[in-house]
Amino acid sequence: MNHDAGPGTATLASLLAAVALTMGAPLQAVAARGDTPPADAAKKPLTSAQILAASSASDWRPLDPRNTLYMELPAGRVIIELAPLFAPHHAANLQALAREGYFDGLWIMRAQDDYVVQWGDPDAKKPIHNAQRTLPAEFERPLRDLALLKLPDPDTYAPETGFVEDFPAAADPASGRAWLTHCYGMVGAGRDNDVDSGGGTELYVVIGQAPRQLDRNITLLGRVVQGMDLLAVMPRGSGAMGFYEHPAERTAIKSVRVAADVPESERTPLEVLRTDTPTFAAYLEARRNRREEWFKVPAGRIDVCNLTIPSRLRARGL
Repeated sequence: MNHDAGPGTATLASLLAAVALTMGAPLQAVAARGDTPPADAAKKPLTSAQILAASSASDWRPLDPRNTLYMELPAGRVIIELAPLFAPHHAANLQALAREGYFDGLWIMRAQDDYVVQWGDPDAKKPIHNAQRTLPAEFERPLRDLALLKLPDPDTYAPETGFVEDFPAAADPASGRAWLTHCYGMVGAGRDNDVDSGGGTELYVVIGQAPRQLDRNITLLGRVVQGMDLLAVMPRGSGAMGFYEHPAERTAIKSVRVAADVPESERTPLEVLRTDTPTFAAYLEARRNRREEWFKVPAGRIDVCNLTIPSRLRARGL
């Protein structure tokens, strides 16, 4: 990946240049499947749906089962991808907590409208054996250690935003620091006033408009890849900050497991779109400039939290 003058950052221009050389390939792929592209398709930019439909297997990457958690709820499975690049100690602690069954039998105990859903031990009394209850905060990482694919549009909260692999991130080249952003579906470790008072025993997921004021104030450690539909519909708590006032209102957590510890036949074979490919660059531009017939005024820009990284089921055996 080409790098510009900023440390640890990459421009979209290099990927878009590759897109310009290969834009004929998606139409050929569509035709090969037997679909009939519009007569003027060669003249029109492809839609995001067409770009994804014409993607190749190499444009996608499977979730690493070692860094994937399965949270089993009564309504189904929530799949969380951990972000050890940004929060290595918290990611390792979550794996340890899952392996000792810490979350099994605990609850979703908070649902605050347009904000977060939170789960853990409401009494903070469940013992911990092989993990840590608290850890030093992991709010930022050195930018030089990361490959940030920069978005071309300005951001209110940071000098630069973009993606590190499939995680939304922000950066400040002047300070040489980078951090994850509080976009919809991002998972963080709850804490008290002390910045080092969290560790992953209480977790939350963003279910509303991105609360970016939380960036660099709480450790973000991953994102929900599948199952947000199960979390975002939780009944809103009537107590302060959306906490449930009565135990009967809580949703029980059946179990949380590291995917690598689950028999392969019971895993969910998800894969996500890679962000270091011309296909992703084309997809991003299609989302910045919506040219489906319904849209009359393309925005011409996009926010880091306004671009969800696509995921899909991978055929078993691939």
